[in-house]
Amino acid sequence: MIEIEVPGRRTWRLQYGVFDFNGTLALDGRLREGAAERLRMLADRLELHIWTGDSHGTARAEVNGLPVQLAIVPAQNQAEAKQTLLRALGAAQSVAVGNGYNDRLVLTEAALGIAVLEREGAAVTSFTAAEIVCPTIIDALDLLLHPRRIVATLRA
Repeated sequence: MIEIEVPGRRTWRLQYGVFDFNGTLALDGRLREGAAERLRMLADRLELHIWTGDSHGTARAEVNGLPVQLAIVPAQNQAEAKQTLLRALGAAQSVAVGNGYNDRLVLTEAALGIAVLEREGAAVTSFTAAEIVCPTIIDALDLLLHPRRIVATLRA
């Protein structure tokens, strides 16, 4: 668990990390350099989930051996499918990290939403749905590994 107390705002008790794959953890279907190492470290604190439409068909092979649970969502209604998975997991105890239009609902509903810009860009609706925006997935993962950075960003 990661506990983040933000003076003047609230305290988060996060148990789950929910990540989009393509555009967030991966570019063109390949996991970004440094992401696997950070996911391994983060798995000591959070139960990690990757939810993806798997546009390139590589997600399963790319995350093989990592301490994550992978779910491939159907091509239709991906945003709603991810939202359903989040609700089943527990939105109030989850941090969601994504970039695409299909991530907007989980970024809004999760206790903490982090949008990632990266080279693929980010959907404006997801960008504005998040509480924090990071330029890279490495920066987003590092925020979770060093939660005092989140306090600095979100304090009142």
